[in-house]
Amino acid sequence: MRFPKLAFVLAGAALAAVSLISAEEIFEGRRSVVLQGGDARLVVDILGGSIVSFELNEQGLNPLRWANDGPTDKPRQMSHFLCLDRWGAPSDAELANGMPFHGEAGLVEWQVMEQSPTTATMKATLPLAGLDVERTVRLAPEGSWFQVREAVTNQNKLGRVYNMVQHPSIGPPFLDEGVVVDSNATKGFARGGSMPNPEEPSALWPLAPRPDGTTTNVRHLINDNNPDVVSYAIDEQLGWVTASNAENGLLIGYVWETADYPWLNIWRRLDNGVPTARGLEFGTTGLHEPYPTLVKKGTIFDRPIYQFLDASETQVRSYIGFLAEIPPGYQGVDDLVFENGTLTLIERGGDSQIRLSMPNSISR
Repeated sequence: MRFPKLAFVLAGAALAAVSLISAEEIFEGRRSVVLQGGDARLVVDILGGSIVSFELNEQGLNPLRWANDGPTDKPRQMSHFLCLDRWGAPSDAELANGMPFHGEAGLVEWQVMEQSPTTATMKATLPLAGLDVERTVRLAPEGSWFQVREAVTNQNKLGRVYNMVQHPSIGPPFLDEGVVVDSNATKGFARGGSMPNPEEPSALWPLAPRPDGTTTNVRHLINDNNPDVVSYAIDEQLGWVTASNAENGLLIGYVWETADYPWLNIWRRLDNGVPTARGLEFGTTGLHEPYPTLVKKGTIFDRPIYQFLDASETQVRSYIGFLAEIPPGYQGVDDLVFENGTLTLIERGGDSQIRLSMPNSISR
């Protein structure tokens, strides 16, 4: 597999010419930032910072639809939200002090600093964690992809451990029993293992270990979502994950540097036997536990399961999301090649090669 170094760039002159401050809109009753390109639209919620819609202009099908329905006047975690300063539960003592599940980033109001038709810069302050996060989102003016750059700064007078996990969740009507999830993930383990080795038993993608000693294929979600959360390591320079629905002719995917996010966490949910959510979560940890457990364990598969952010330090991470039209009978993605500004999706067991042009796409 051939991948260049990922980085993030802005179309500087074009952005400067059209930039303005806080041009928020109302999307499905909620305050939002709406970015509109020639081929796609992206919507970011202000009350929680979630990416709540990403769709092709001519198709209008939004894969990122999970927990979108509900109160419109309060911050909440929806669709693709950011888990920061943690992934999972706080300790009992932290919970008593008000720390929420998955951290505060998806539960605070984000401030829009600057916006153009296809680019927005937003900022959020996490009061309990003592962290600030500044995010720049750039939707391609022409093309069906977007970039996100997020800079996290520790405002505490002392350093601290933290985690940062992207939590994109797909749901109906895009999600059904025909959706196939693919990735270049490798070794993984299911949530629920006990210390000191919660990663055992393990399995290789796309298999996941079950409590009865069997395995299940997490490419699919049919009839049974046990195990519900499985975490996989990524061995290559770039990690990627895709979800494809051949009947609807649409694929959504993400690609990121594994130096930023070494883990892929797959979450699966059924309600009354019907798929209602699939989390394509990539981040800095694969262990869904409070910090006392993470610090005691340290690493899994020789990879860190938490990060350290010193006093006043800023750390930056980025990723790309994309959509692609796919033909009937599409079997899923066998490989992803990214070079010379072009992302190529190679079909599993088929002849299809889908190419997305991403010129000047990913530079820090």
